[in-house]
Amino acid sequence: MKKTNIIFVLADDMGYGDFGKFSRGNAITPNLDKMADEGVCLTQCYAESPVCTPSRAAILTGRYHHRTGAIDMRELRGLSRMSLKETTIADIFKMNGYATGLIGKWHNGTIGDKYHPNARGFDTFVGFRGGMSAYYDWNLYYNGEMKKSDGRYLTDVFTDESIKFINDHKNGPFFLNIAYNAPHSPLEAPEEDIKIFSERGLYTRGVSATYAMILCMDRGIGKIFNELKRLGIDEDTLVLFTSDNGPQFGGQGEMRTDRFNCELAGSKGVVYEGGIKVPCVIRQPGRIVGGAFNNCFAHGTDWLPTLAAAADIKIPENIRIDGQNIFGQITGEQDSGEVKRFWQWNRYDPMVTCNAAMRDGAWKLVRPPIPEAMTVIREDFDIDRIVEKNPEAYPEIINPPMSARVLPPPAPPRLYDLEADPFEQNDLAAVYPERVSEMLKELEEWFNEVETERRSITE
Repeated sequence: MKKTNIIFVLADDMGYGDFGKFSRGNAITPNLDKMADEGVCLTQCYAESPVCTPSRAAILTGRYHHRTGAIDMRELRGLSRMSLKETTIADIFKMNGYATGLIGKWHNGTIGDKYHPNARGFDTFVGFRGGMSAYYDWNLYYNGEMKKSDGRYLTDVFTDESIKFINDHKNGPFFLNIAYNAPHSPLEAPEEDIKIFSERGLYTRGVSATYAMILCMDRGIGKIFNELKRLGIDEDTLVLFTSDNGPQFGGQGEMRTDRFNCELAGSKGVVYEGGIKVPCVIRQPGRIVGGAFNNCFAHGTDWLPTLAAAADIKIPENIRIDGQNIFGQITGEQDSGEVKRFWQWNRYDPMVTCNAAMRDGAWKLVRPPIPEAMTVIREDFDIDRIVEKNPEAYPEIINPPMSARVLPPPAPPRLYDLEADPFEQNDLAAVYPERVSEMLKELEEWFNEVETERRSITE
């Protein structure tokens, strides 16, 4: 029996409302819409974190990001590094005879050869290792070699390289992670695509550029599907599309990016629904019945065990996975079970009292963000920009001392019933104090466990 190829397409900062089917006509994504018509669209899909580095570490390992050490985007401090003790999804597929490739963004170890994607299970890597890249003036690793921009638009480069990888391994099996950096900043796109949206007269320049970046990515996804069909391996290939977190809002004046996101509360960076609920479509003709909306609960840690199951791969027993195999729920062969999931993220050292959440069925407990714990030291931000433009400027991480942060007391926990209140507008904490107490206890126990493991990491 022929093994199933896996293509995992990950967008960067694409919100639930940026998907054409849910955007009320704002975004244009014909190929993703067609993918949904031909596959299964998950309506309850959540990133493991509201920001990229932790979210990606969870996808790669099937484990909560705290366990992996990849807790923040601060590259020069080593906080984006995924511990060398971790076994990645690429490692597992490679063990089982798959060719493995990563095309696009890494951000789970910017500095140090041991943290390079080629050392983490990926046979092929074409992309950048940090958090962001210019779309025209880029620097990309082609495995161990650095290449300068040839003037092409970066999203198109990633599409072309993905098609090349597919052709190189068309006889399979292969595992390909296409990690587009769209629509992450900088907000750059072909002017003819920006014009499609700016001519509507409804959006800022920033929003028009964001939608244009998504359109370019969608166009590339269409080319990839056409190539799978041309090569005759469409039915042999499972394709999953999702995003690493919710949309980035903010900016000044005409560069503001605030836009429609299905009225969800919050955006990138916070654990409210707008920061962690993401679009997701899974397609494999002949195996997954198309045109279905599925409300099974999916979490970023679930993708490793789920894709391994789809490829009939057994995960080694010595690897501890937090995620669940939900492939049977996706195909409709199994009922969705009740699950408990957790989220937490802030800058630098994690704090359970800041920007944390727990989901228990329809109930969601939230510890609101503490603004002072969500900010970056100016020096760190400036140095990270240097690393992105010149990746070889710092061959080793640095860890300068930090001034002690003065933080106010945390806000009281909030409780929401997402079934009745999907937009998190009605705090029920005062109505159900016992439930708040129970969920808060579970959240703290989870946090203490994963943080204990993180603090044991040596490299």
